[in-house]
Amino acid sequence: MFSTINVIFYPKKRKSNKKNLVPIYARITLDGKRAEFSTGKQVDLQRWDVESGRVRGKTPEILVLNRFFDTLKAKCVSIYDELVRSGEFVDADTVKNIFLGNTKKQYMILEIFQDHNDEMESLLGKDYNPGTLQRYKAAYKHVSDFIQIRYGKKDLPVKKLDHGFITSLEFFLKSRKNCSHNTAIKYIVNLKKIVRIAYANEWIERDPFFHWKASWKQKERQYLTQEELTRLVEKQFDIERLQTVRDIFLFCCYTGLAFADVEKLTNDDLVTDLNGQRMIKTLRKKTKVLSSIPLLPIPEAIIQKYEGHPRVVAKGTLLPVYSNQRTNFYLKEIAIGCGIKKTLTTHLARHTFATTVTLSNGVPIESVSKMLGHTSLKTTQIYAKVLDSKLIEDMTRLRMNNIMQEQAKSI
Repeated sequence: MFSTINVIFYPKKRKSNKKNLVPIYARITLDGKRAEFSTGKQVDLQRWDVESGRVRGKTPEILVLNRFFDTLKAKCVSIYDELVRSGEFVDADTVKNIFLGNTKKQYMILEIFQDHNDEMESLLGKDYNPGTLQRYKAAYKHVSDFIQIRYGKKDLPVKKLDHGFITSLEFFLKSRKNCSHNTAIKYIVNLKKIVRIAYANEWIERDPFFHWKASWKQKERQYLTQEELTRLVEKQFDIERLQTVRDIFLFCCYTGLAFADVEKLTNDDLVTDLNGQRMIKTLRKKTKVLSSIPLLPIPEAIIQKYEGHPRVVAKGTLLPVYSNQRTNFYLKEIAIGCGIKKTLTTHLARHTFATTVTLSNGVPIESVSKMLGHTSLKTTQIYAKVLDSKLIEDMTRLRMNNIMQEQAKSI
């Protein structure tokens, strides 16, 4: 983006003294934004030429004064040129501050963002997982592209980030980057964390996100019905890899564990209570919240089936899990083999546990939340909302109750 700098001088008439001398101010204009400061000079208002922005006259004193204004303007333009050549951020305030010697460090958006991502990368496996880092790296790239396209800059001072920046970024993500609403909001929430770091360190005086609130669009959660789940349980595959992936998928359906949590399960995660009930107790990889899940017969049988599997023995894990990418790829074949038209993914198995396996069978939502390892009951309530069909089915059965029908006739 091409910019031009303009420097003019003008008198502050309201500040004249008894000798009718007024202070002369310099005004730098760049990209429609202004920055003003006093030149430290005073002139007779009657001698000031508004058009030229200089003092009228040929006396030595006046010539020296006008030469001062010319030098000041030339220095401001030189500062601007140097900033442009070096690829640094430049605006009217920046030129003014450098000229006046107020060269405090400017904290830049992408600079802070990169430092955050570098720290996150150094803590992989401790406080963060690779998926979280990948999302922040993607958010950095989107914000970088936005600044380049919208402002024609490589970076911007974090103090320049305002509510307009946020709303424009949201539009950019949806239009230029073709992000869905929720995906765009996630990236802005990532940026919000970076801004909060700047605010906490007092690099900015106010939080530009104060008047912004993330608005999420509720997506319909897909899950397998009981009929589809039964079809999957009864289906046998001749190809070993498909049979194994089918079993791992069923294990997720009947435990509610996310793929990343199943992948890391070992015998240490299996416990037996005083009544002899075997349970899985494991910290969720994503939230570090403890999931406590009593083992149903199907996942119990799957564990026993693979006890001596070579990959289980070699890795010391509970199950011979393929990578998430390969698993989801094989699940497409499995869906076709079972006549299931839904897109099977490892996460759909978790939704199936929450809906078909537990909530649909009357398991209290508090218990489901505990087994899923949710940090808030509100998260679990999302699954309860998709069960309207079950609600209608139950009420229909109640409506067909003979006693109730007879009682209705007497009203």
